[in-house]
Amino acid sequence: MQGLKGVRTVVRHILLAAAALIIAFPFYWMVTNALKTNDEIWQFPPTLWPHAPLWSNFADAWHAAPFARYIGNSVFVAGTIVVLQVINSGMMAYALSHMKFRLKGVFTAAVLVGYMVPATAVYLPSYIILGQLNLLNTYGGLILSNCVSVFSIFLIRQAFLQVSHDMVEAGMIDGASHFRILWTILIPLTRPSFAVLALITFIDQYNNYFWPMLITKDPSMQLISAGLRSFFVEGGAYGLKWPLIMAASAFTVAPLLALFLLTQKTIISSVNLTAGASKG
Repeated sequence: MQGLKGVRTVVRHILLAAAALIIAFPFYWMVTNALKTNDEIWQFPPTLWPHAPLWSNFADAWHAAPFARYIGNSVFVAGTIVVLQVINSGMMAYALSHMKFRLKGVFTAAVLVGYMVPATAVYLPSYIILGQLNLLNTYGGLILSNCVSVFSIFLIRQAFLQVSHDMVEAGMIDGASHFRILWTILIPLTRPSFAVLALITFIDQYNNYFWPMLITKDPSMQLISAGLRSFFVEGGAYGLKWPLIMAASAFTVAPLLALFLLTQKTIISSVNLTAGASKG
């Protein structure tokens, strides 16, 4: 039995390693192509590593367009939206899961119905509202139009429903306010859900393309997706400068990879903390 269990463990590790290599290979291919010449990219059979790595391609791509501005805009907008969505989703989810008030069922149904509405269906009314508020082509318009998410509310509500209501009632008996119960009881016990929410929201907003392009016209306010498109098409790089395109794609993905590496430990430790709290 011990030998069979050991074989299963080895096979499982081999399969996981193979899956990891398959997932990581596109990133490796992107970086290596950024170090090649245009002719070397298209040669057959392809090479896994360039004959003479051109590290200068990264600097050339960086200076070919204001990518520092694009990345800064994306990080600022996405980070602010993450903070606002975490606060709004936590308060709304707490009200829908552990508070008693009239029309609670109606509000819950409205959230569920809103979750099924495609985002593109509200682009036109959202654009009109932002225009009436003079928020078009502003950071305020980019942030306020995305500071509330039905998906975020639904995700955190489901997490809060896993916490026993007896703990909330115990806090109320001790005289704790709703805000204190939310920030000292519910949020610590559901940290994995908030970590996942922050990660998903940041990636979604960092890569957001159509909506920011629709409400902003100033090139200095472009997010990274729109900036890459401008570099590809308007700058003449599309089809002509593939090494620079790969280099630009590589350093624009870098913040997301760094975020994943940072939040990976947070998610794992939070899962262990939640499991211990549940057993306790």
